[in-house]
Amino acid sequence: MSTPLPLGIPSVRRLPFDGRSMDEVTTELTDEVRELYTADEVPWVIGYSGGKDSTAVLQLVWTALKALPADKLTKTVHVISTDTLVENPVVAAWVTTSLEAMEKAAAEQGLPIEPHRLTPEIKDTFWVNLIGRGYPAPRPKFRWCTERLKIKPSNSFIRSVVAAHGEAIMVLGIRKTESQARARAMEKHEKRRVRDRLSPNANLPNSLVYSPVEDWTNDDVWEYLMQKPNPWGYNNQDLLSMYQGASEDGECPLVVDSTTPSCGSSRFGCWTCTLVEQDKSMTAMIRNDEEKEWMLPLLELRDKLDSPFGFVEDKSDPDFQPGKKIPHPRPDRPARDFRRMNGQVNLFTRRSDGEDVVVHGPYLQKFRESWLKDLLDAQTWIRAHAPEHVRNIELITLDELHEIRRIWVFDKHEVEDSLPPIYKAATGDEFPGGPLDEQLVMGADEMELLKQVCEGDELHYDMVRELLSVERRYRTMTRRSGLFQALEAAVQKGFYEDRDDAFAFAQRKKQWREDVATNPTFDEETDIDAPA
Repeated sequence: MSTPLPLGIPSVRRLPFDGRSMDEVTTELTDEVRELYTADEVPWVIGYSGGKDSTAVLQLVWTALKALPADKLTKTVHVISTDTLVENPVVAAWVTTSLEAMEKAAAEQGLPIEPHRLTPEIKDTFWVNLIGRGYPAPRPKFRWCTERLKIKPSNSFIRSVVAAHGEAIMVLGIRKTESQARARAMEKHEKRRVRDRLSPNANLPNSLVYSPVEDWTNDDVWEYLMQKPNPWGYNNQDLLSMYQGASEDGECPLVVDSTTPSCGSSRFGCWTCTLVEQDKSMTAMIRNDEEKEWMLPLLELRDKLDSPFGFVEDKSDPDFQPGKKIPHPRPDRPARDFRRMNGQVNLFTRRSDGEDVVVHGPYLQKFRESWLKDLLDAQTWIRAHAPEHVRNIELITLDELHEIRRIWVFDKHEVEDSLPPIYKAATGDEFPGGPLDEQLVMGADEMELLKQVCEGDELHYDMVRELLSVERRYRTMTRRSGLFQALEAAVQKGFYEDRDDAFAFAQRKKQWREDVATNPTFDEETDIDAPA
């Protein structure tokens, strides 16, 4: 009896390029690229991540354009690469130097290829949202990072090209064999294709998608990259080595027989990513190369972002025993405020048992300050111990630090202005930012005195601090329109005795709404107990 293959491994591996020669396939594709390029004046935008697929696509386009006469090179090919500012440092360095090499080679070869390194706006960066605003680490049901860090910068650039030229063609290294979901999506758009190979873009009007390697496998991509020299002077063997170092077993072979695995499943992304259980690529890089052990602080910080903050009794566990505790079902919940950013307490009814639970809000101040200190500590350590070529690494930029400081003091009313002392404690240097408006900042001594007066009541302390902040902000205004609304909002946010009191009030409010829905004569003023 034969042993079944593991799930997801095909019983028959197809030959590279479906049995055709690589030269035959690539010649057809470069001819197709030239035909599409010269068919109109619509500019092209190539998405380049530094990975194998985007490298193969750019290499095909570059090779095709080199064969065209100068009078046919009439439109620009933009090469865009989005740096989220939290990319794996090894990959980020690879992409940056690759873009620099492209720019130089394109100028020397007379090609209309323009590389662009895109970054998210400061207000959208990972650390400004997590440390500044207190957004919890991304989860599958709260994936706030992808849109802000990756999609918005590239879409903004593409829209600017469309605005200038009326249309754009996006050239992407997407392949059907990447996943079943990707294959279904690509086949769906194939039905609406124009000019044979151009599919409509579902998200960006007036832009079309061209995917020249859509039918290639991982092995096809690697065979092409290993046999065809890189036209902008980069070494594809180094790219293979990078993938090899990011594979758990350290191997990244080409096809030698029907059982040989491919390393195409290696994924590079943000080192802060909590959407996966483990950063396998960075772990493998550190394990496979002693020179990359300097990335250990990053791996530890990423794991800390995703680690449980506490343990609870789980009464839904079939083996529940009083006193038996397990890691908190939502790892970061103890680190988060029970109120949303607007101060409201929202409830969610679980489908499993019908129980109401609080929808937690942003990270509490002490945890945000702790994240910042850990991040700056990691940056300081790496700058002191890492190899020379990464000694100037910037895990968080000064622009991000300035924005975080502004959010803490002005938006969150944390008037003690704790960022500069945290920066100095972690780096040993004074924070390179000027003093904030003295009218809006209160010293550490005053804040410590306020804490003593509040006798450890954090809710009371936060409310009084916010009231002081509002009063000081409006003090110098000529017109104080909105003052009473701001004061009222501060009181409403902090008038609870504690979390349990807030939860009980939210439940009463929910019950009142349900009663009103069934009994229109129900009187809110007489039938709901509101805190004073």
